[in-house]
Amino acid sequence: MPAVFETADALLAAVGQPLGVSEWLTITQERINRFADATDDHQWIHVDPVRAKAGPFGACIAHGYLTLSLISRFLPEIIDVRMKMGVNYGCDRVRFPAPVPVGSRIRGRGELIAAERTKDGAVQATIRVTVEIENGHKPACIADTLSRYYF
Repeated sequence: MPAVFETADALLAAVGQPLGVSEWLTITQERINRFADATDDHQWIHVDPVRAKAGPFGACIAHGYLTLSLISRFLPEIIDVRMKMGVNYGCDRVRFPAPVPVGSRIRGRGELIAAERTKDGAVQATIRVTVEIENGHKPACIADTLSRYYF
């Protein structure tokens, strides 16, 4: 269940607070292949199960940018801001500490690390999303996402 914020002041007051976690999502070879087709990134470590089995990870792995893109799926499960409009403003920092092997389950864990009012009346929130791998020792991705919320 996402953390709910009804007002700008409530969001601003929550800086430093954990926001919760999303549901688990299984990373399938089909999803990896569709991402490869969408981005024209068909490197064998992603799309060739036979070759990847003998490679450094023992199986195909998700693209780092696929893992990053799934943050858009996880965020609505982590945070619900009751606003008029919201926009993705970007990311300040992104890291990929561990690969995501095909068949793995991942989820997002959020923390509101900063929030401030902008000149145009929005609240810009920095939400650190850590993409966890079930039973993994390191996260798959850590990204400081920037969102602008207009109330």
